[in-house]
Amino acid sequence: MENLIHIGEAWVQAWNSHNLDEIMSHYDDDVTFYSPLIKRINNDPTGCIRGKENLKAYFTRGLEAYPDLHFELYHILEGVNSIVLYYKSINDKLSTEMMVINEKGMVSEVRAHYK
Repeated sequence: MENLIHIGEAWVQAWNSHNLDEIMSHYDDDVTFYSPLIKRINNDPTGCIRGKENLKAYFTRGLEAYPDLHFELYHILEGVNSIVLYYKSINDKLSTEMMVINEKGMVSEVRAHYK
């Protein structure tokens, strides 16, 4: 499996480029994504998105809502088949994302947290 730290670094680089295809290249087709921002952007009280196409639609709305989006990476923590990214996010909020990396080296689950 690809180095987990490299996956995290490439993910931040993709987001900072605002290239949606590059961003989506990190996610498995069957991804499950949890975020408090889903409640606001998607008006969905579950805070959960399932499937790559649904996630792409959400990210499209997010990039439109935050055209100056830029992530400042502070740390990447490695786990067993997972990483946690700690970074400065939208509106200078602190954020972490726990990402489960599957056997294909793709992100299969995300749990985002904001302060």
